[in-house]
Amino acid sequence: MAHFTKATGLQDWFNQRLATDIVSRVMATEYWIPKNINFLWAMGMVLVITFVFLLASGIILMMYYQPNVETAFDSVNYIIMKEVEFGWLWRHVHGVAASIVFLIMYIHMFTGIYYGSYKKGRELIWISGMLLFVAFSAEAFSGYMLPWGQMSYWAGMVITNIFSLGDLHLNGLVEWIRGDYVPAQAFLNRFYMLHVLLLPLVIIVLIALHFATLRIPHVNNQEGEELDFEEEAKKYKSGDKKGSKVMAFANDFLSKDMLVVSIFMILFFYLVFYNYDFAMDPVNFDPADGLKTPAHIYPEWYFLWSYEVLRPFSTNIGLIAFGFAQVIFVMLPFLDRSPNAIPAHKRGAFQIWFWVLLADMIVLTAMGKLPPEGIYSTIGLVSVLLFIALWIVLPFITKMEKKL
Repeated sequence: MAHFTKATGLQDWFNQRLATDIVSRVMATEYWIPKNINFLWAMGMVLVITFVFLLASGIILMMYYQPNVETAFDSVNYIIMKEVEFGWLWRHVHGVAASIVFLIMYIHMFTGIYYGSYKKGRELIWISGMLLFVAFSAEAFSGYMLPWGQMSYWAGMVITNIFSLGDLHLNGLVEWIRGDYVPAQAFLNRFYMLHVLLLPLVIIVLIALHFATLRIPHVNNQEGEELDFEEEAKKYKSGDKKGSKVMAFANDFLSKDMLVVSIFMILFFYLVFYNYDFAMDPVNFDPADGLKTPAHIYPEWYFLWSYEVLRPFSTNIGLIAFGFAQVIFVMLPFLDRSPNAIPAHKRGAFQIWFWVLLADMIVLTAMGKLPPEGIYSTIGLVSVLLFIALWIVLPFITKMEKKL
């Protein structure tokens, strides 16, 4: 009881046992952020908020969802949407968040590429971020299976067929993943477990790792300026906050973050209440039917670019191209041979490379939604070849850069 009679009371009690003062200094009040950054640096916090929305809404939906091939579709489209009070709201929140989180991740990823935030000791920041992208992709795919609609079923069929690895005919591996010859009850059970338990745990661990990698080399800035954080921090703590080039994570940077988060929330809830169906495929409002193949099978929009990389080629070459697309972004810190960690607009050929890559991925995404026939097939093939060529030439154009 003696501890609670002190002036600081409960705070002291926790500090003696968990070193909360030290944790606060290391992770917040003495975690220094460059002042020279823009709103794009807030995308990480927007992602955290969106993940919290996904967790909270997912827990509510899990209470009413029935992971059974006979009842899953009705539990989502009738029980949750019509019988559960505000069930429609939670489903809209979950569906919109599941889609918008990828839009924010792509913005976050291309911001990192544009400003060279993967260079000079920041390689693990990039790699851990890409691992998070992979984990979120697996989480999204497993969640897409759960409504057990027509596109859920057939997308599951097509994507799991990839694991046969073409001429290797690893059909036993495909059947092991599905738990059956075709997507059925065992398949739904496994993806339900992945979606509600295993993958969220992996994502939480990777988020912690990503924040840990950010802590040591410090956040990059929009000019690529290398700062002496210790010297700038001394100025800040001495009272010269205007003269210092850094600010504290809490609460200077967080206050700027919250402004961007607030604007994001307006957009997010506008979509939830007025345009939630942008994130939902109309074909998936038909119950799964293993005897009726949709005219055109495609994944959600955030997978379309990598799906299009697979389509123009024969099975074996397509799988190689698809595998290339999945791992090549992770290799970026090692393919960019430039000695400079500055924004793309100061890097000549790299600036052209960046904008061509961005435009090409948008074209790939558009082509992935369209049937692979006629002019669409030609545009898709050219876009895929351009995507591969861009990554092949990257080490050569960046190695020619002079140190600035």
